[in-house]
Order: sequence, then structure tokens, then C-alpha cells
Amino acid sequence: MSYASPALNRLAEPSSIDGAAISSFQDDAPRAVRGEVVVELSTRHAGNRAVTLRYELQGVVGAPVVFVAGGISAHRHLAASDVFAEAGWLNALVGGDRALDPAHRQLLAFDFIGADGRLDAPIDTADQADAIAKLLSALGIARLQAFVGYSYGALVGLQLAARHPERLEKLIAVSGAHRAHPYAAAWRALQRRAVTLGQLQCADAQGLSLARQFAMLSYRTPEEFGERFDAAPEIIHGRVRVAAEDYLDAAGAQYVARTPVTAYVRLSESIDLHRVDPADVRVPTLVVAVEGDRLVPLSDSVALVEGLGTLGQLRVLRSPYGHDAFLKETDRIDSILTSALRAAGDSA
Repeated sequence: MSYASPALNRLAEPSSIDGAAISSFQDDAPRAVRGEVVVELSTRHAGNRAVTLRYELQGVVGAPVVFVAGGISAHRHLAASDVFAEAGWLNALVGGDRALDPAHRQLLAFDFIGADGRLDAPIDTADQADAIAKLLSALGIARLQAFVGYSYGALVGLQLAARHPERLEKLIAVSGAHRAHPYAAAWRALQRRAVTLGQLQCADAQGLSLARQFAMLSYRTPEEFGERFDAAPEIIHGRVRVAAEDYLDAAGAQYVARTPVTAYVRLSESIDLHRVDPADVRVPTLVVAVEGDRLVPLSDSVALVEGLGTLGQLRVLRSPYGHDAFLKETDRIDSILTSALRAAGDSA
């Protein structure tokens, strides 16, 4: 089966690509390119918009293409390469002997629309899916071998499978379901209120940092905190400080350094706007759930698979890392991806 059209070898004018020359596309070795595509997008809640899609494509020309998308903090750079040496957000799951090996397939990722903070309007997961379909057309990619989505990326993948089923052969949805669970939505609403409070106090960074710290509590489990931070509190300058606070402070500071406030608010809202009727998903779908995930309860994953009917499969992991298991349980996730991609027609 052919996954990429010949147009991929001439995917854009040189001015729209950085990091690798077009002539290098003919090499047998894996290569990495970055580029931008401006498209007209009809959004659900913000009308027609001209949006810039920033992507990175890594792998051997002519190999099957897998689109990879992560949580709202993820971006187009998945893993380090000879061209782009900095570590990516999925570094531990990309490379030799992994299912996502650029020596055997092409890995495509993009920056979510709204991630640069310039779109201050409600953003739907359907908008992200439509943007991906337009990106595939611009790159001359007729069909993906698979879409691998983690967290928010899983929600976008479900929309892509419902709205553009001809674009992908298989969906692998990890820690994401067809709707936002009310408990998780309440968590995120409080996080956004922390951001708003910071803005009212002219302390945007502090508000965003606090929101991220709240989020870290929802991503992980009491079991992990019990193992990592089971130490007596300290009294510092007359105030009690518990063991987890250094960790939370660091997480907040790192997030503030790389995330515009508007991007966080709008992408957080996008999770809560997400709705897909499982019956509308017309692509074979593997749902990977984590027992103990407080944002995507196992019951929601089961309901999703039941709604998918014969197109759905379910794998359940037990992990102390909760919603973040896909970033921590790399060997187990890789094993699942390996089996799923082989089932999608890959023999590597």
C-alpha cells in the first residue's frame, strides 16, 4: 500500500523549509525537515481563519507515514536527530529498536493551532483534525499508516478518524476518550481560574505556574506521590513546606518558560469542548487506557470501545504514573505500538 504520494519529494518551496535542503530528500538515510504551511481553516467557534501550520517530518523518504500528537504541551519536535539535535518531547519512544523508528517510517508532527498564543478564541479538537487533513494535502500525503495520539492528541485523532477516515489506516488513542469527563473538566476549570486570578493581579506567570502545579496533581497518582514525597514537612521562615513543593514549583516554572498564557487557556478549554460520537469513528482504533488515570477514567475508555463496535480494541495498563504513563512507561507503550503498527501492515 502506498502512503505518501511522490509530491512529498517536492513538498514546498525552499523558503518554507528549514533544517534540510530539498536535495537531501532523495537520500536513503533518515532526514528531518521543518516547514510552515498557511491554510484557510473554517473553525467551529471562531469562523474562517488563516492559520500557519508548523510541522516537522523525520524519517526515510518513501516509508509509511505515522502522525504523532501529544498533550497540549507537545509540539512538532518529537525526538533528536542529526539535523535538530535538541531532545524532543517523545525522545524515549523514538529511535532504533522502537516502533517509532525513523529508519523504517516517516514521523510527522505539528504544533497545535493556538499553541503560539495568537488565536484567542475557542478551539475545537475538530479544528485540529481539519488542520491536519489540510497539512497532509499540502505535503502530498494521501493516507497515513497510523495516527498515534496521546492525551489531547488522542482526542484529535478521534476527530480525524471521524471526519477524515480516508486519511488514516489505523488510530492508536492513548489516554484519551470521546468526551471530557466532568471530574477532569472541573479540575481544568479551577486551573483556568488560577490563570484568571493571576491576570487580575498582573501576575500572569504566577497564575499560569499555579495552574500547571494543579495539573501535575491530576496527571499523577497518590501512589506515586506517596513513594516520592513521603518525608516530614519542614518549617521554613515560619511557614510549613511539604516535600512535594519543590517538585511542583519546578514544574510550574518550566511550563511558564515555554507556554503563552493564551495558548494554555484556549487549549485547556479545547479539551473540555471535545465531543465525538464513537459510532462516527470509521477507522480501526486501539484504545490504550491506564487504570488509575484520574483524567480519563477506565469507564470512559470502555464506553468508547463499546461504541466503536467491531472497529475498537482496548488495552489496559496499570501504572503509578496515571495519566502521564505514556511518558513514563516507555517500554510498555512501545510494545503496544509495535503490535499495533504491525497489524496496520508494517513488517519492520
